[in-house]
Amino acid sequence: MTVSTPSSPAPIKKNPLNQISKLSWPWRITLGYLTIMLLLPVSALILKASTENPADFWRIATSPVALATYDVTFVTSLIAALINGVFGTLIAWVLVRYDFPFKRVIDAAIDLPFALPTSVAGLTLASVYSNNGWIGSLLAPFGIKVAFTRLGVGVAMIFISLPFVVRTLQPVLQDMEKEIEEAAWSLGASRWQTFWRVVLPPLLPAILTGISLGFSRAVGEYGSVVIVASNVPFKDLIASVLIIQRLEQYDYSGATVIGTVLLLISLGILLAINLLQAWGRRYEL
Repeated sequence: MTVSTPSSPAPIKKNPLNQISKLSWPWRITLGYLTIMLLLPVSALILKASTENPADFWRIATSPVALATYDVTFVTSLIAALINGVFGTLIAWVLVRYDFPFKRVIDAAIDLPFALPTSVAGLTLASVYSNNGWIGSLLAPFGIKVAFTRLGVGVAMIFISLPFVVRTLQPVLQDMEKEIEEAAWSLGASRWQTFWRVVLPPLLPAILTGISLGFSRAVGEYGSVVIVASNVPFKDLIASVLIIQRLEQYDYSGATVIGTVLLLISLGILLAINLLQAWGRRYEL
């Protein structure tokens, strides 16, 4: 007599359609929001620029005035980002590693460019760095003019992009173990060798990411630069102001062409930032 053993119940398979249905509404809301706020404006800009034939598009995008604004915008932004890469690292180091009076006040002041309207920032910088301002009056006897020059554009870009480097570096510095530096010192490494070979490698991805973010922010700056600069072509005119000038002249096609060029360059910068972040995560692993 054979005894039949009860068969084990078949495993219940999860239906992937049910999982997708649970996420359908959040997915739809996210896609709809991104479409309205991001994809449609970008598509409208590209479509408007595409109404120009390739020859006219190239002529507008590479006109002498446009090329001069690209030079002022991107070169000055890069220099400002590199300066912030050095001093932002120093500020983040001091805020993390040292205790001093009013530390919290200074730490909170780092975020001031985030909260301060850019027009107010430009007005403040123009007042301080003008020939009669607190700092400008000290530089004037040496023949150094800051406000209403390309140097003033650089100062404004440094001001608005500084928090990106500091805030990117602070969490990395806080997670670093100080015992590693002490171990390097005990093995005979100097402070410079310890910084160069022990401290800097883990910080480098964060520094590069902060520089890239600050560079992107400086490229898109308008409010503070338009006040602190004289906005003269071939001198200190930036691309954003040139777009506004084209719009004031009802040259919508020219404005969209220059805007499209800035968009393409910004997308390249965004790709570089993502690659830097991916490299940083791979380095940490």
